[in-house]
Amino acid sequence: MPTDRKTDCIESIRMRILRQNIAPGSDLDEATLCAEYSLSRTPMREIFQRLAGEGYLKLEQNRGPKVASMDMSVIRMFFQTAPLIYANVARLAAENRRSDQIPALKEIQAKFRQAAETGDAEQAALMNHRFHHQIGMMAHNPYLLPSLNRMLIDHTRLSQTFYRPTSAEDKARVRTAADHHDQMITAIEARDADTIVALTIDHWNLSRDRLEQFVSPDPLPIDILTIKDRKHAV
Repeated sequence: MPTDRKTDCIESIRMRILRQNIAPGSDLDEATLCAEYSLSRTPMREIFQRLAGEGYLKLEQNRGPKVASMDMSVIRMFFQTAPLIYANVARLAAENRRSDQIPALKEIQAKFRQAAETGDAEQAALMNHRFHHQIGMMAHNPYLLPSLNRMLIDHTRLSQTFYRPTSAEDKARVRTAADHHDQMITAIEARDADTIVALTIDHWNLSRDRLEQFVSPDPLPIDILTIKDRKHAV
């Protein structure tokens, strides 16, 4: 079996989960995926094991694989944990980065800004994912990186609503997010740990309210008068 077919399958399923083409909590059908990717059951099960290890899937004994959920307990933990992980990863990236890692960060940022400016929400969310993953790689901390990567899965699934602005204020937030990225790169280049931590907290706060709207959307409009008029209807 060609190695690249297995690698392509892993990347494809990752992207489908991040884009929410496969919804959180969904069951995956092994036979269907084997046919779709032209793989036998053994390599497909190896793929499931790897994606579970990365946090994309959940495996339980005697049950098929399930996409990692985004229930209320998970989301609550996400909002509690995200600023702590982002801030500590950012500080370590400024302190530990290698010069040869900076061009890749700048390249990702260029793609992020382009996607944000053209309104490509999926691409912007994915490039934001890669931007923060690259910062995680620059931190060179084997303990924090797995936590960051797991958190980024949910952040990316949530953040597509952030990159679909519905008002002038929302559009300004997206532009500010892109500016924050540029400023983070400058701070990392300068090894300015204090500045990047402050920027990271500002960056998180910028998107937090919009991410929370994914969990608690605006209520549907209700015609109060109509309800009142029908109160005594048979």
